[in-house]
Amino acid sequence: MTNSAERNREAAAEQPPGKRQRLIAAANQLLYQQGVERTTLADIAHAAGVPAGNVYYYFKTKDDIIAAVIETHVQQSKAALASIGSTHRSPKSRLKALVGELARQGEVIALYGCPNGSLVSELDKRPGPPDFAVADLMRVPIEWAEEQFRALGRRDAHDLAISLLASYEGSALLTNTFRDPGILARETRRLNRWIDTL
Repeated sequence: MTNSAERNREAAAEQPPGKRQRLIAAANQLLYQQGVERTTLADIAHAAGVPAGNVYYYFKTKDDIIAAVIETHVQQSKAALASIGSTHRSPKSRLKALVGELARQGEVIALYGCPNGSLVSELDKRPGPPDFAVADLMRVPIEWAEEQFRALGRRDAHDLAISLLASYEGSALLTNTFRDPGILARETRRLNRWIDTL
């Protein structure tokens, strides 16, 4: 006789593929566009085309799906950085590619802000200790940029990486505040010039 954990695994194996991924994708979009507090599990189920009752099979609470969205962001960031690393030969070109990757959605950022920055800021305002690995959303690109600055022989690599991401996040905030993608475009050009001077 199988135990309950084995039955759950067997049931999971029988589920049509893709529902969990659709729920995460829908949650990602809704959390970004309308915020954590305004988004309900019913909203997510509807956007994913999944019956509301089925959500609880994959995610017991809204916090569970938020954690999955954060993990998805982190994995996507790591994949994008690995791709940059494999297609650009020099540290400077990699850093410029990172800036380009961060800034490539200026029109969307003008409407909703930086996807990672907005999520970090909103979740940080929740009462109680942080339950999510939100710092990883910033830590991953900072550590990667630090490696590139270090490859340039910079002893202040960590500080430079912080400055790079802080500059992007600040310009993304202003881009969203003033609904002006030109702010982010101008800051991207300035960052590229700055990288050239290092």
